Amino acid sequence: MKSRAKAPTISSFFAQRGDKRAGGIVASLVAVAVAFGAVALAASDKEAAPPGAPENAPAQFTRFTAAELEHGFLALAFGSDLRIGARPRGIRRFAHPIRARIIGGGSVSRSAAMYRIIDDYARQVPGLRLSQITAPDADVELRLIDEKDFQSALQAAFGAKVARTFVARTDPQCMTSVKSTAGGDIVHSVSFIIVDKGDDVFLDCAYHELLHAFGLSNHDQRNPWTTLNQKRMVGYLTVYDRALLTILYDEAVRPGMTIRQARAVLPQVIISLGLAAPTRGR
Repeated sequence: MKSRAKAPTISSFFAQRGDKRAGGIVASLVAVAVAFGAVALAASDKEAAPPGAPENAPAQFTRFTAAELEHGFLALAFGSDLRIGARPRGIRRFAHPIRARIIGGGSVSRSAAMYRIIDDYARQVPGLRLSQITAPDADVELRLIDEKDFQSALQAAFGAKVARTFVARTDPQCMTSVKSTAGGDIVHSVSFIIVDKGDDVFLDCAYHELLHAFGLSNHDQRNPWTTLNQKRMVGYLTVYDRALLTILYDEAVRPGMTIRQARAVLPQVIISLGLAAPTRGR
């Protein structure tokens, strides 16, 4: 979800799960701190933001070591800002082709731009098996709303008590809710994207929230390359985040995997996908 802490928008993430032991949905808040300092910063080949990005979008690095990719993946694929229900124990992602639906609304028409963003993800991360539909049984719903309607949408999704608590803590602006099974299979995601605060805010929210919707549920304020750093406004799918999503949707990375299990397979996955730069001559 995006909050006003950094600029007009910074994302936060909401995870929603059914707790079978409790017989319903239970709310609890989670604050997650992730350190990046242990990994030597060696990213290289910096280039300008791609066409279509906001005018002031930051440049990006395009080559990363295996350690940089592995660290970023573990930081962002585990944990979240708020959970409702049982504590997630492992990786969460869709285990089937993803169908996305855009629900237009708000005072500024953004549906066409949102369609282009979905196409961008589908093209750059084929493992998502992402398509667009208009039927109501979509796996991912993208609801486009005005800022004034955001708090009521938040209350409708999580209830007044949880909404008040989280708004008081983060002053959020955009939001993603993810519902998953106990085994880590995401069954439904809903993102609320603000449309009436300018192009930069819309693009930053849209790209950021989709990363959450697909399973990169956490933030890392010390990672200088990801869109899921709440101190940055990006507004496009970075090479780094594309690599992390590609890893997440590799067949060797399964829903429900613990951090220990993920660590065991990540080096080979990164090698097999050809995502890491050589460690020498950089």
